[in-house]
Amino acid sequence: MQLRHFFLLILCSICLQYSLFAQATRVREDFDKNWTFHLGEADKPQSASFDDASWRKLNLPHDWSIELPFDSTSPTGTGGGALRGGLGWYRKTFTLPATDKGKNIFIDFDGVYCNSEVFINGHSCGVRPNGYISFRYDLTSFLKYGGEKNVIVVKVDNSKQPNSRWYSGSGIYRNVWLVKTNTTFVDNYGTYVTTPKVSASAATVNLTTNINGTGGYFDITTTIINAAGKPVATQSQKNIHIGAFQTTTQSFSIASPTLWSIENPYLYKAVTKVIVGGKVVDEYTTPFGIRSFNFDVDKGFFLNGKKVKIVGVCNHHDLGCLGTAINTRALERQLQIMKDMGVNGIRTSHNPPAPELLELCDKMGFIVMDEAFDMWKRSKTQYDYSNDWDEWYKKDLTDQIKRDRNHPSVFIWSVGNEIPEQGGKKGDSSGVIYLREMQKIVRSLDTRPTVTANNHVQGWNQLLKSDINDLIGYNYHHIDWHPDSVQKTWGRKPFIVTESVSALQSRGHYDMPSDSMRIWPRRWDLPVEGANPDLTCSAYENCFTPWGSSHLATLRMFLKHESISGMYVWTGFDYMGEPTPYPWPARSSYFGIVDLAGFPKDVYYLYQSLFTTKNVLHLFPHWNWKPGQTIDMWAYYNNADEVELFINGKSQGVKKKTGDDLYVMWRVQYETGKVEAVSKKEGKVVATKVIKTAGAPAKIILQADRSAIKADGKDLSFVTVKVVDKDGNLVPDAANKVQFKITGSGFVAGVDNGCQTNLDSFKANEVKAFNGLALAVIQSNGKPGAIKLQAQAEGLLPATVDVIVK
Repeated sequence: MQLRHFFLLILCSICLQYSLFAQATRVREDFDKNWTFHLGEADKPQSASFDDASWRKLNLPHDWSIELPFDSTSPTGTGGGALRGGLGWYRKTFTLPATDKGKNIFIDFDGVYCNSEVFINGHSCGVRPNGYISFRYDLTSFLKYGGEKNVIVVKVDNSKQPNSRWYSGSGIYRNVWLVKTNTTFVDNYGTYVTTPKVSASAATVNLTTNINGTGGYFDITTTIINAAGKPVATQSQKNIHIGAFQTTTQSFSIASPTLWSIENPYLYKAVTKVIVGGKVVDEYTTPFGIRSFNFDVDKGFFLNGKKVKIVGVCNHHDLGCLGTAINTRALERQLQIMKDMGVNGIRTSHNPPAPELLELCDKMGFIVMDEAFDMWKRSKTQYDYSNDWDEWYKKDLTDQIKRDRNHPSVFIWSVGNEIPEQGGKKGDSSGVIYLREMQKIVRSLDTRPTVTANNHVQGWNQLLKSDINDLIGYNYHHIDWHPDSVQKTWGRKPFIVTESVSALQSRGHYDMPSDSMRIWPRRWDLPVEGANPDLTCSAYENCFTPWGSSHLATLRMFLKHESISGMYVWTGFDYMGEPTPYPWPARSSYFGIVDLAGFPKDVYYLYQSLFTTKNVLHLFPHWNWKPGQTIDMWAYYNNADEVELFINGKSQGVKKKTGDDLYVMWRVQYETGKVEAVSKKEGKVVATKVIKTAGAPAKIILQADRSAIKADGKDLSFVTVKVVDKDGNLVPDAANKVQFKITGSGFVAGVDNGCQTNLDSFKANEVKAFNGLALAVIQSNGKPGAIKLQAQAEGLLPATVDVIVK
């Protein structure tokens, strides 16, 4: 018995030592839960003694604007989504154990829109005007321990409007973290990984680490771990003296490395341990990838020695009906939809992204253009970042580069989009000073190429004339993409299309004849005239802006010249705000290849046919028209020589793509029944597509993208709502109002239908179908169990879908 007690004592001692050891290193806590919120003025809410019992209780991330009604009088304008900003306050009360005393305690905000000020126990930590930048405050000096209450207060002032050209959202819309370290620790964004030599047989990995501390000596050990969790290299340095700050450099040789690529986005991680007096006092993990790349003036972009055409899209940061409140699953869904389309690039237009976006791009294999600013000193809207430019741009750019430079998905730094300081025919060169300073900042921190996205590409563009950036970047102007034109104007430098297309489309709407072009508005600075009374745009590829072009025209030029490294299409998804070409009640964009709800428009399948290997045969439009009406039937296809069209079994002829054709078309007479397309290669059927005339709406079909989600309070399931006839055919003009009832371990986080003029709340428990489709987003409430979503509409058979929460 005594021996048993002895072993138990030893075991307890080991557990205690392990516990103390585990607690000795850094802790990063999710700080999103249990905040209170108030919209509007309050009487000194930054005071620690303020009573917030009546305030709304919520979890972050939070966007208050998306919860407000659409408003024609909103000072944001329709460009800002017709949703108001305002002044908001957030408070959180928390305690710290006595064992935390003597540690460093930081709070990290991934993004707050905008003009934030943070208070801890009544003390102001500082202000940050930029709504997209991540920032940290040291709370240590003002904290209480051992059960005493601490109060963190965040003031968010988005009241001065307009301050954005698109929907910005309002509030603490990205994640918040509480970080605890010992007094000697790896600094914030304190590691920098480079891979200067990369081959199939070996790679050199260099790691620079910034250590913060209060004096004395430390050892540092870093281990490189592969994706299977196995160490592949280790290096230690001993007895390093630290003052207030110390930088260490370590170099590793990795034999037969697995290279990060679009097809195989393989990730390593560097685990760095800081040791003082024989004890590990900090552990810091840096994920990274091993890859080489270069931009060639004549041949384009190469990744690991292989030529890759960057097929990218630009996206704003909102997540449709969820607003700007960041959600990892919603971002992942967007990227999955883009990946399935054949996209391999993302441009973070026009601001630093959420960290989660880059983490996902690392894991999923995207080539990211990481963008910093939409304007510099010269404004685009009255209250935008230009007002804070002089004081903050160097700090904000520095923080962005340090935060993002270890991501293998980041290949390009864009330091400005359509900057007014591009200059003019009179030779305004005010922006060159800023550009030179930013290039200096980037070069002091990283080696990746820089670019500005230029919408003026004439010879008087001062930014391009300065020859400061590493890449030549054009927005639009597809007729000028010929290498002779680019190089004659700007010299021999790699060329990339930073933004392209700006086509306008409403999902499921078609204006005929399909070969008649609609340029809306006729000039960028004029209101649209002669457009559709119902504020729709045609999905036929025959509607676009005066500064842009159709997807077809752009793609033909893009595919023609190998010197074009890549392009980023405006845009992958529709987004809130900027509803060109229409005024109120339009409140979201028409630019997306995919609508706001995540439903692909027809042109999605054009890209899929060009940039994926899967068999594609997409026939459109629907087959519900007036008898005898002339209809243009289009087909996007690949992996086939020809396509034959049949109407009710009768052939309408065989079509083939010739020359630079990217689709085929038949002009036919409508008759009720079915239309069928058959693609063939060397006489063998590759794919078949059938569309039938739909009858009256009869029932609802619900399809969840995931039947099981995590019980973490954040995970989502996106449920597609279809209105179909009695035979299951989608009714292409169905507009039934669908009502939802949800029970179990979740709630409806948002609803949408992809219609740019829908003014119903995204936070309702009902939604009207738009051209037969709608969306309901289910979110877990943090408890395991099951969710049942029921959908019903007057005159239709109801439907249910079950989702497991675990």
